[in-house]
Amino acid sequence: MNILTVHPNRIAQYWALTKPRVTQLAVFCAVIGMFLAVPDLPNWKIVVAATIGIWLLAGAAFAVNCLVEREIDSRMARTARRPMARGEITVTQTLVFSGVIGGLGMWVLYHFVNPLTMWLTFATFVGYAVIYTIILKPATPQNIVIGGLSGAMPPALGWAAVANDVPMQAWILVLIIFVWTPPHFWALALYRRDDYAKSGLPMLPVTHGLKFTQFHILLYTIALVATTMLPYAVQMSGLIYLASASVLGAIFLWYAWQVYRHYTDLIARKTFAYSIIYLSLLFVALLVDHYFRF
Repeated sequence: MNILTVHPNRIAQYWALTKPRVTQLAVFCAVIGMFLAVPDLPNWKIVVAATIGIWLLAGAAFAVNCLVEREIDSRMARTARRPMARGEITVTQTLVFSGVIGGLGMWVLYHFVNPLTMWLTFATFVGYAVIYTIILKPATPQNIVIGGLSGAMPPALGWAAVANDVPMQAWILVLIIFVWTPPHFWALALYRRDDYAKSGLPMLPVTHGLKFTQFHILLYTIALVATTMLPYAVQMSGLIYLASASVLGAIFLWYAWQVYRHYTDLIARKTFAYSIIYLSLLFVALLVDHYFRF
């Protein structure tokens, strides 16, 4: 069998390696960064090229993640059906696939966007695929906090693509995602704690227990709501965003309080689901406010 085949089932397996749902959220945040970088509409050619390049490198990073964690994934119900965990794709195939799409992504960003975006995106690739996946994740229960920076970078990548610069406003968006990541991921880790115990990874609910994790979800959610006020505080956004962030944050706080005081796995599951909706709507509010500020 060739390393890369065009059989439909094989294509679906390679597509699964890129973790498309996670990639979509990351690319969505990058695209919002592109639109926020300029007062009017950005150059559509740059938007398209940057979206493709960032998507390809993100997919390459997730493929490496699947490769490194294939044995761990095989022990967890949530991830046991991934192609690498099932042995449907070999190590060589995954490495070639990641190298091809990652290299293509870098080429697209360098030639059709700008070198700054290429290098920032490549650094994000290294941060996630190497520093987080290989070094941090198996070493410390604070892995998702420390390694969260790589996952928080998409808005800065999008901003750099259009403006060829990464000003304070872009880093505020990165900070929002950075602070959002722990309560988002720990909610998942709570109701999947038995899975993580089997995996051998030192996730916070496994190493420090439920109550400790629940309390930290509440603390980080409070910090998140405060952080989301920064765009308004620095006059990056207006009242539409402020009102949206306040309502969305109040709902997130309610979920975090329920996790802390009235925990059930169902509440944790709902909190995790809401956290994804929350981030998406928060960035939509930033975009709407950008063009219809009053």
